[in-house]
Amino acid sequence: MNRLLSFFPCWLMCSVLSAQAQTPVLTTLQKISQTATINLGHRESSMPFSYYDNRRQVVGYSQDLMLAVTQSIQKELKLPALTVKLVPVTSQNRIPLVQNGSVDLECGSTTNNRERARHVAFSVSIFQTSSRLLTHKHSGVAELSDLKGRRVLVTAGTTSERQLMLYSETHGMRFDIESAKDHGQAFAQLQSGRAEAFMMDDAVLYGLRAKADQPDDWRVVGQPMAAEVYACMLRKDDPAFKAVVDRSLTRLMQSGEALKIYRRWFQSPIPPKGLNLNWPAPESLLELYRNPNDRPLG
Repeated sequence: MNRLLSFFPCWLMCSVLSAQAQTPVLTTLQKISQTATINLGHRESSMPFSYYDNRRQVVGYSQDLMLAVTQSIQKELKLPALTVKLVPVTSQNRIPLVQNGSVDLECGSTTNNRERARHVAFSVSIFQTSSRLLTHKHSGVAELSDLKGRRVLVTAGTTSERQLMLYSETHGMRFDIESAKDHGQAFAQLQSGRAEAFMMDDAVLYGLRAKADQPDDWRVVGQPMAAEVYACMLRKDDPAFKAVVDRSLTRLMQSGEALKIYRRWFQSPIPPKGLNLNWPAPESLLELYRNPNDRPLG
């Protein structure tokens, strides 16, 4: 009797585990098809890629591309309607939210690199950039070396944060590094005098500069660090979903539609203040449009 009692829980547990193991895991496309809902991850202050405008609507270059991809997914699945749920993400939580299924697709200002590719998958690249510095025009800062012993802001969880730490180690140069939770907070701290410079991807810095009360007071300076590419992020081991996303982005790029979206956000007045970044598409981006690929640069 005692042997039966001790055996029963093990038998029950094994049965439960076996049943769980046999339960099929839905692919992203199956989940979207069954629920008629897609969860899109967006940034709150990555201007002009993905950010809130003055009406708290999510707008930007990456957001437009992601919404176009969503339309392609709806068409591919032959859904009469597709509910879009927008999920705000930060540099620190975006990967976990993709991994745990809270976000199906994230398009913002996320760098595709080999380290991150161990945890998530990436679409074909949608932008190319490199880290530089945003500083006040009277700060006297022209290069990273000018910041020795001074306070530098970074956004937590970004490649710029890692690049600054690596530069400090390899050059034996100490910085007072302060991390902010997002780009908007970092720029607010910079404007308040908490630091001498903010290190981030140059395109994001130009976007933040455009939001300043006095944009001409701020300069993007310094030699560009290693080039990086942005891509949309999705879960690993889901080739069918990645194929749909890549096909849609490739069509947008090679048809010229992506370039129109680029000009809307980089060469035209944009919210919230109607300022123009006046940044023609660099040749590196035009090459990505001509030959889309998902290769990381670092």
